[in-house]
Amino acid sequence: MVANDKTQGASQGAVKIAAVTNDGINIAGHFGMAEYYQVIVAESGKITSEEKRPKPHHMMHPKMEQAGQHDHQDMLAPIRDCQVLICGGMRTRAYEHAEAAGLQVIMTIGNIDEAVKGYLDGSLVSDVRRIRTQ
Repeated sequence: MVANDKTQGASQGAVKIAAVTNDGINIAGHFGMAEYYQVIVAESGKITSEEKRPKPHHMMHPKMEQAGQHDHQDMLAPIRDCQVLICGGMRTRAYEHAEAAGLQVIMTIGNIDEAVKGYLDGSLVSDVRRIRTQ
């Protein structure tokens, strides 16, 4: 597990945090299958707004998935304006694509509000064991 080392700067200014979800409450366990992003805006360590955004998922392009041709850009497009991605699990390629898109990826499970609070106060820990190779 890796401590969240970028939190201090984020809590001082504005940051947009996207959490993958199916219900708007809990972090989804699989990035590729989640239906939504819950996007939280925080300024000076306080949440100022939230919105649910549709998220493309694997079932929208199953032939590409089977051929291993997916680059996850369609899944990441709705959160281009975010700096942080919180998810319960993802494969190595998705993790690499998210980081290449400039996102700080945090792997954790549980309630979105609690995870965001932990991110903002610096206590959220990213569990990189949740990155799957297969």
